[in-house]
Amino acid sequence: MTLARTIIVALAVTLRIADCGFRNLGLPDLGLLQSSIYNQSEIRYPQSEMAAAAAAERERVVAAAKRYLTRPPQTITAFRAPRTAGGPHDFFSEGDYWWPDPKKPDGPYIRRDGESNPDNFVDHRRALLRLSVEVPALTAAWKVTSDDRYAAHARRHLRAWFVDPSTRMTPSLQYAQAIHGIVTGRGTGIIDTIHLVEVARAIEALQRGGALPDAERQPIRAWFADYVHWMTTHPYGIEERDAKNNHGTCWVMQVAAFASVTGDDAQKEMCRLRFKTVLLPTQMAPDGSFPLEITRTKPYGYSLFNLDAMATICQILDDRSRERLWTFELPDGRGMRKALAFMAPFIEDKSRWTHPRDVQYHDEWPMRHPSLLFAGLALDQRGYVGLWSTLKADSDVEEVVRNFFIRQPLLWIDELS
Repeated sequence: MTLARTIIVALAVTLRIADCGFRNLGLPDLGLLQSSIYNQSEIRYPQSEMAAAAAAERERVVAAAKRYLTRPPQTITAFRAPRTAGGPHDFFSEGDYWWPDPKKPDGPYIRRDGESNPDNFVDHRRALLRLSVEVPALTAAWKVTSDDRYAAHARRHLRAWFVDPSTRMTPSLQYAQAIHGIVTGRGTGIIDTIHLVEVARAIEALQRGGALPDAERQPIRAWFADYVHWMTTHPYGIEERDAKNNHGTCWVMQVAAFASVTGDDAQKEMCRLRFKTVLLPTQMAPDGSFPLEITRTKPYGYSLFNLDAMATICQILDDRSRERLWTFELPDGRGMRKALAFMAPFIEDKSRWTHPRDVQYHDEWPMRHPSLLFAGLALDQRGYVGLWSTLKADSDVEEVVRNFFIRQPLLWIDELS
């Protein structure tokens, strides 16, 4: 079975083979190919196979996009944040795990790790989340149908968020994840814009397909250039860059994604170097696990989250003409192969997880994690692609949607374009 046919099978399996074990998916395990063999220029996928693969996602994508066509754009300016120190165009959120102090009800909040405060202001976060769900879906629907209505509606959202002076968001997160009585914003808040990563991918798809006029592309590009500048120069951005856990990973993922929109090769090269010299050495254990995530109160969910973020970095920055991030390894063998080998058995069978249960939402995971699909294709590991195909593609649990930031594979897999 060719890898392209495996992709088709995986995308077409919507019957959720829940009882099928990872080792019993019926797909051949031919081992890892050398990076020099898996070269885009050496592999050609027939158009008929690509059309079949796209058709497998078509029903899901188009059904959602049709619903989104009836929903007008709505940015953060539609929601007043009463506790923000910023203005109406400034994104505002509050630290998830901070609660009123029972001993001092009117005093500064206190931290309860892993327990989200339901009374926090979340309207800006929800607006951004909606953008991240709808624009990629509309763009993916445009790709598989060539129906310009979907591209046109995606552009309406992009203009509202990044161009229109009356509704655009300020390209900074100076007031994100504030803590009542302590601070008006934190570098930690930069993680809130992980939901612009797939929006950025959609922008690139629209541009490549000739569906994003230059008059719109230029101000959108300028917005992302301004945001990358803020992320890489503001003290909050530096603080988040230097975070030791998934926050540092997501900073690299975001800069890489947004620099791809702006064509900033210098920032992309910085991200490649940081992945190899900072993220892998400081976050990954010899067995491929992420100790800083495992010590948290949601070790399973955070491990999946960090793995997906690292895999997305590789998918954005991997370059088959040079040393590849997917196959890069530290001298002791740590790398993406090791990370997937550690986590995949626990995705296939969560009951094998040897660490504590997550304090919240443990039963909602796993989802159709992009790390499985991306690594399965990049490393020629068909079992990962097969496992990916058995998992849920969508969730109606807000906490899951918020931590599951890659939802449209048709925007990410060039072989399906």
